[in-house]
Amino acid sequence: MGITSALVLLAVIWWMTFLIVLPFRVQTQGDLGKVVPGTHAGAPEVHNLKKKAIITTAISLVLWIIICAIILSEIISISDIDYFNRG
Repeated sequence: MGITSALVLLAVIWWMTFLIVLPFRVQTQGDLGKVVPGTHAGAPEVHNLKKKAIITTAISLVLWIIICAIILSEIISISDIDYFNRG
């Protein structure tokens, strides 16, 4: 695995993790009872993006290290996944 593919793998893992972590502990305007006129009651009021980005980075780095170790040690290879003998 090259440097570019490792960075792309990290980016994909980071964004997937971020999209999973994003809705946790969001307080909406409807939850707080302060709906601004012209906005939806489900619009976030407290979102904690910086904290979620830090948590996402920590989780994704751990996952990235595990996945890179599996790829580099060849525990699972393409031939293990190739069920239809196309590779």
